[in-house]
Amino acid sequence: MVYATADGRTETRLRLGMVGGGRGAFIGAVHRMALRLDDKAVLVAGAFSSDAERGRLSAEDLGIAAERSYPDFETMAQAESAREDGIEAVIIVTPNHLHAPAAKAFLQHGIDVICDKPLSATLEEAEELAQLAEKSGLVFAVTLNNTGYAMVREARAMVQGGALGAIRIVRTEYIQDWLTQAIDAEGQKQAEWRTNPARAGRSACLADIGVHAYSLAQFVTGMLPEAVAADLTTFVPGRRLDDNAHVLMRYAGGARGVLIASQVSPGNYNRLSLKVYGDKGGLEWHGHEPELLRFARFGEPTRILTRGGAALGPDAQSASRMPAEHPEGYIEGFANLYVDAVSLIAARRRGAPKASFTVPTVQDGLAGMRFIEAAVDSHEAGGTWKTIS
Repeated sequence: MVYATADGRTETRLRLGMVGGGRGAFIGAVHRMALRLDDKAVLVAGAFSSDAERGRLSAEDLGIAAERSYPDFETMAQAESAREDGIEAVIIVTPNHLHAPAAKAFLQHGIDVICDKPLSATLEEAEELAQLAEKSGLVFAVTLNNTGYAMVREARAMVQGGALGAIRIVRTEYIQDWLTQAIDAEGQKQAEWRTNPARAGRSACLADIGVHAYSLAQFVTGMLPEAVAADLTTFVPGRRLDDNAHVLMRYAGGARGVLIASQVSPGNYNRLSLKVYGDKGGLEWHGHEPELLRFARFGEPTRILTRGGAALGPDAQSASRMPAEHPEGYIEGFANLYVDAVSLIAARRRGAPKASFTVPTVQDGLAGMRFIEAAVDSHEAGGTWKTIS
């Protein structure tokens, strides 16, 4: 679909499809808001639900033509790949156990993929999917969306530039309270599938939010831990998977890390944070204050850096839409990920030289799955140290 830019140029919106994200879903609507923000893509097709009627109604809600509302992702992949105006990329926002089979179907039909985290429900599926994606040459972006915040990108640039010196300590948290009661046993849709091992995988808390904390630390520091020691707990009686996780991490260069993920911590709605300390300085970023970055050189007063400020580097500046103190937040951070993913897909499809965009890839998704697997293995072995494959 062609549109005119503000300066008179003509560009084409990328045609996207979506699997999952129909009526009653949470994250699908967030993806749609984010991709609309910069007007670089348009949703034209979908298999929005495993329930045929809900899928049909969801398509109507979104203005999708009836003939492009599909009963399942296999039918959608085959039909869209055969159309001259078929989708150019697919967004996958299903429960975890459908990520790998859906992504595989579209990759096999030559369609680029934007997949929600975690990459899959099992490490075996993730390894297979990563191999398939690499072999296909297609773009495979994973929506580890917290990498899109402007001040997270500023933190990454600071670490890369040596502002903290040699990294010693990495502390990351993601804590919530929404599963404090047994709402999954009462049939609450979002809670039920996340605590169901057949749909979520071996861990609930780590797969749902812990992997976000892990990817945030990886993105900012550029480091992956070599080994973990984990204590996973299920506090709510009868719940089938963990709802709290404490994980120690060891890095190759001698750095040490701690990751805490909890969904049973009253008073915490959605608290994501990262603290990184080196031999020259430290920084802190908190998701509930996303426009601020705390930075201190050893022996000097702490500085508060603000999104939109003139002193920030190009990564943070390019990820900002509004001047400082014109608030930006979750949707804008998510949208930054979509800007990069759509640009990367569009460049690949027109045969442009491979460009560098700040997009988590299938390899980043695989790293998250390896972390989850090692953490669960450690817990099941009594908290002993487990090497990450």
